[in-house]
Amino acid sequence: MLLVVLLALLAILAVAVSAFLIWTQKTYAAEPEGISAVESDPRVHLDVQGDLTVLGPSAASNGTGLIFFPGAKVEPDAYAASFTELAANGTTVIIAQPSLNLALLERRSLEELASAAPDVESWSVGGHSMGGVRACMYAESDEVDALLLLASYCSGVDLSEHTDLAVLSVFGSDDGLIRTEAVEESKDILPSDAESVTLEGVSHAQFGDYGPQGGDGTPHLSDDEARQHIEEALAEFFQPTDR
Repeated sequence: MLLVVLLALLAILAVAVSAFLIWTQKTYAAEPEGISAVESDPRVHLDVQGDLTVLGPSAASNGTGLIFFPGAKVEPDAYAASFTELAANGTTVIIAQPSLNLALLERRSLEELASAAPDVESWSVGGHSMGGVRACMYAESDEVDALLLLASYCSGVDLSEHTDLAVLSVFGSDDGLIRTEAVEESKDILPSDAESVTLEGVSHAQFGDYGPQGGDGTPHLSDDEARQHIEEALAEFFQPTDR
């Protein structure tokens, strides 16, 4: 009888694991038009190095770099359009594809991720949704100068004493997926001078370029309009003179 019970439990576990693995592979892909626009933009170059997508300036780098973690099950190149203007202005952006497409499972060191852009002198980390939660953990490193959170918040790590860490949190007013109570609770674990910006009319999925996402709010801005507002917030934050 015990053997039958054990076999039944193993079968249930196997089914659950299989279902989870299948779920993680049903990803949000980049919109083809967005990727085409990035690839045809002479100001930037897009390079895929294994599971790292590197978006850099065609002209000389300004020495700044951003290591960015996608939201759950979102493919890395779905953020290329969001960071085109930032890269065109000299910042190298490395977008990581984590294990099973879930940023919380990312285990590579900051140094390993940064090795894809050896010319960068000043590193920031960031992420969208779940990716931002993982980025907060990397922000504990003294090698990180800034933290960018897009529709995200910190959890499980206290950065309040990292007074040299610049932090920008960007939210959309029409985000239907972020937990506002968690955002409020997380404010106490960020540096006191952390910046927060809410973009009117922007939804959760518009921080990337992968189409609608189940459970999200209805945006009141077009994707192009939303991206322009996001780009403006990033441009102001990533001015090299502010570091």
